Amino acid sequence: MCPDLVEKCYSQGLYPLLGQALGYLSHWMPFSLAELLVLLVILGLLLGLIKQGINIKVGTLSLQSALKKGALLLLMSFSLGYFLFLLVWGFNYYRLPLSELMGLDTTQIRAEELESLCLQLIQESNEMRMVLPEDSEGVVMGDKAEVLGRAGEGYTELAGIYEQLGGNYAKPKALIMSELLSYLAISGIYFPFTGEANLNMGIPDPLFPATVAHEMAHQRGFAREDEANYIAYLSCRQHPDPYHQYSGTLLALLNAMNALARLDYEQYQDLHSGYAAGVQRDFVAISEYWQQYQGPVSRTSARVNDAYLQFNGQEEGINSYGRMLDLLIGERRLSGQSALLEDEE
Repeated sequence: MCPDLVEKCYSQGLYPLLGQALGYLSHWMPFSLAELLVLLVILGLLLGLIKQGINIKVGTLSLQSALKKGALLLLMSFSLGYFLFLLVWGFNYYRLPLSELMGLDTTQIRAEELESLCLQLIQESNEMRMVLPEDSEGVVMGDKAEVLGRAGEGYTELAGIYEQLGGNYAKPKALIMSELLSYLAISGIYFPFTGEANLNMGIPDPLFPATVAHEMAHQRGFAREDEANYIAYLSCRQHPDPYHQYSGTLLALLNAMNALARLDYEQYQDLHSGYAAGVQRDFVAISEYWQQYQGPVSRTSARVNDAYLQFNGQEEGINSYGRMLDLLIGERRLSGQSALLEDEE
């Protein structure tokens, strides 16, 4: 598939019209239309199985015929569903890379650049954290309902720099079945058939605004996970509220430090000691939250997500989430910060 053609005709042509049209229909609903549709589909499948079971029992349908009919219906449904998925959003996986659209050099990342990035993000996180309110456990505290209502402000500001990140899309929605998503190790999910960014309301406060911004990046046509993470960081950085700014910076710090740990664990430990106490408590709270949901269900969900991402052209699967650091360093190179680092060397 030709990325230039997809970018021009779909990602910057047809998709914004479709995405915003779907968003207009679901925007006015106070609940997640996606969640309702999923429940209705599950209910429909159960009723269909019950009906087929009754037909087999009374002898109006043989088991062999029921299996053939079911397999055909499943194949047709999958084919139609995948076609609609590509039409309303899926082609965005094949658009031009964000680094190319923004003119970022992401080639041959050096260890020194990564260490410098981590230092910068630690300093910024420590400073931002000082002014934020805490709960009784000393973890940063925010109003999630307010975040959902104000998350678009960051994109409004960002659209002044990158026009295609603007637009009138559906507001992000809270999911009633958030506990189930936690067991599935899912923080949020963009549902292309309704144009909604859906959020797990149970996740810890420190990363909640960044998670909302991540799903809203998907909503704006950026399907790759590393790019959605980077755009979430940019959106939070442009947001007028300090809580959003901190959350986006924390997301960037998490990804950068994870990469450093894989590259040079001793250096990672050295920089990690520079976390402010509040930042450290926030990371502990995030880790402890997800640990309580670890098990066969979360591992199966991770494998399914990995397969889904690879099927849609992201060869690194779930590991692609962490590749946002390439874009972060590309941005530093563009702004001249990497050149300053080389001069210091």
